[in-house]
Order: sequence, then structure tokens, then C-alpha cells
Amino acid sequence: MARRFASIDVGTNTVLLLVAERRDDGTFFAVDERMELTRLGRGVDRTHLLDAAAIEETVAAVRDFAAAARDAGADDLVITATSAARDARNGGAFFDAVRDACGVVPEVLSGEEEARLSYESARRDFGQADALAVMDVGGGSTELIFGVGGELLFARSLDVGAVRLTERWLHSDPPSAGELAALRADLAQPFAKLGADLAPHFAKREVDHPSQPAPPSPPPGASLVGVAGTVTTLCALHLGLDAYDGSLVHGQRLALPAIRTLANRLANLDLAARKALPCLPPKRADVIVAGAELVAELMEALGFEELIVSDRGVRWGLLYDRFGARAS
Repeated sequence: MARRFASIDVGTNTVLLLVAERRDDGTFFAVDERMELTRLGRGVDRTHLLDAAAIEETVAAVRDFAAAARDAGADDLVITATSAARDARNGGAFFDAVRDACGVVPEVLSGEEEARLSYESARRDFGQADALAVMDVGGGSTELIFGVGGELLFARSLDVGAVRLTERWLHSDPPSAGELAALRADLAQPFAKLGADLAPHFAKREVDHPSQPAPPSPPPGASLVGVAGTVTTLCALHLGLDAYDGSLVHGQRLALPAIRTLANRLANLDLAARKALPCLPPKRADVIVAGAELVAELMEALGFEELIVSDRGVRWGLLYDRFGARAS
């Protein structure tokens, strides 16, 4: 009988469950996937503390997901926490509560480890031997990874995400032009540092104004894969889906002009109108504008005109990393 394994990925905005069977060829087949938007990282950028209500809501989701994984016959379960837990001074309260609720202590992933797992997931689907650039746009951080096949060439975690940027800059409903300009300006610093970090690894593109720092370039011929809820939601909106369907989104290509159009459209809607859009979860409606701006700005900085959409990410990379070798 095929063995089953499960991963629970606790992010700044979402909790994601994957239960999967390992096939004879070493790949995994999903038997259950679930998502709950709990926003564990609400306010963390300002207070550096996890909100008590957010902890309670997130722990409840993790408890339910762990029970579902065990009911589905998972032999083993790994739970990881990312940006919000890394940044919060009281992360221990969350870890203790999860342990008491389901008997498993979450592992805190570093930004670099989160990046590596996102890349592992993307290369399994889109680049076994090809050059890839992967961006994983989360609520509190964004991971950028370059690699060729199984060789990881560069990985960085940037402290910018859809929730963090929304809380910093977008306070009007709908956001004002000044707020959007401030958000874009806020991205300039981490992008400039990213260029400096990349300089020893990759040649920079020429620019019209040599006095300005050139943006970083990925490996020649690389494809860009976009991971996580901001990217998949933008794709679903672009496709005009009545309800989100990961099987229709995964592997789609999304062009930068289309993302810019979506970002402008969403920024001109108030929160109530965004919540009414089909396939946009109401709990993501307040942060989707910042997320769309982040995706577009990063694509432009890297010089990509389109991305491949991945409905997978850290939770899939975890299965291959933790259970792939010993599930035979």
C-alpha cells in the first residue's frame, strides 16, 4: 500500500495543508489540499508580536488540518512556520499552543530555507534541467531563487510581502495614488540591495543611465515561476474564473502587462468591491493590491515579461525534502 505524508505550511497570511501519496517513480500525488486564511502575521511588522486572536485562529486551523492528515492515513506530518514566526518576539507562545493542540512542534524555516523549498517544488514541475528563477510572494516576505536543474545558484528572502506592505502604506479605501507611490518607493531599497547581492553571481544588464544601478539579471534563458496566493489569485482573476481552481491555474502563463492591468483595476476598487470579485477570497481582498504591485515591480526589476504560475510551493518542497528518500 502506498504511503502517505503530510505537510502544513503556516505563513503570515495563510495556513496550507497537503496530504499526498508517494508514487513508485518518487513523485507525490495530492489526496487532500486545504487552505485557511488566518493572518498570523497581522500587525507583526509594527509590533514584532503575534496577536493573541491571530494565534488562536491559526492554532485552530493547524489542529483541524493535522486531524485531517491523520484521518487521511498520513504516516508522518511536518509543520513549518515562516515570516511571521521568524519576526515575532512571542513566537514561542504560538509553538507551544500548536504542540498542545496537535502534538507537533512547528519548525521555523529561515528565509533561505523557505526559498530552497519553493525552488525544489518549482523545478519538479517546470525545470528539471532548465534555468529557473522562482519568486515566492508571501504575506511577510518574498523569496527569490535562481537555479539550473538541481543546482541552487542564488537564494534571498526579502522582508516585503502583501500583508507587510499593506499595513505600512495602504490606509485609504481605495488606496490613494500617493500611498501606491510610497509602496513602490519602499520596494526600491530591498531591490537595490538585491542587485548588489547578485552582482558577484550574475552579469548585470546595461541601462540607459550608467549612473543608476543596473537591476539584477537571472541566469541566461531562465523562466520565471511565481508561487503562492498572490500570484495564483491574480491568475484566477485574469482567467475570469467563477471560483478558484488550482488545476486550471497551475502552469498558466501570466504576462507583465496583464499583471499591471490587474493591479490598476484592483487599486481602483474599494474593499467591498474587491471582496465581491469571484475567486478572490474575501480575507485576501485587503492585501491583493499590495501583492499585485509587488509582483509587477519585482518582475520589472528582474527583466521578465511573463511568469509561469505555480499552485504549489513550500508545502510540496517539504514533502520531497523530508519524505522523498525514505518513503520507499
